[in-house]
Amino acid sequence: MADDVLKHSPATPPKARRTQAARRAESGRGLVQAVVSIVSEQGVGAATFEAIGARAGYSRSLVTQRFGSKRGLIDAVIEHAHTAFEAVRLDRRPDELTGLEALLLMMDVYLTALATSEELRTYFMLLSSAVAEVSELRAAFAAQHERVRERLAALVAQGQADGSIRPGLDADAAALMIGSLELGLSVQLLVDPKMDLDPIRRTALDTVRASFGA
Repeated sequence: MADDVLKHSPATPPKARRTQAARRAESGRGLVQAVVSIVSEQGVGAATFEAIGARAGYSRSLVTQRFGSKRGLIDAVIEHAHTAFEAVRLDRRPDELTGLEALLLMMDVYLTALATSEELRTYFMLLSSAVAEVSELRAAFAAQHERVRERLAALVAQGQADGSIRPGLDADAAALMIGSLELGLSVQLLVDPKMDLDPIRRTALDTVRASFGA
């Protein structure tokens, strides 16, 4: 009887094979995480394509194929950090907030992550290296900073439209001020990794709330 049951039981369905896109996405995440780990632990100079491949468990040729150049590597790290930041920000439902509160949320998420995020540490180590070497790679960071400036300026304009931010404030100047504050703290944290960011974060949020509020 048991044999009959086993004989007629449906076979265990084979595991679905991952698509090429899924495998590519997985290898991409692994390679970027390898870059982050190597740079944060050993510095920018240690992040050779060979070392990245070895850390991620892939060949050097795959790293070259995926990134193509150091610019491609930096673009991948920037996008990885941006995606992680956006996931945390969107999880806190910024669309339900006033412009001022959404602006403060964006600052809060960034400054909170700055103390612990390997991705952000790696980003600013790569940025510092590009600036020090007067490298053309600075353009990748300039493009990202412009994207952030536009987002911040848009939130200021949103706050002015909904009445939460005073109308006389220059949106572009306000965005650059906040971006410069965050940039300065990021670099300072590289110099002094033991710096306590929490009181600075609270002070920055209180200052912007008091200064920008209608």
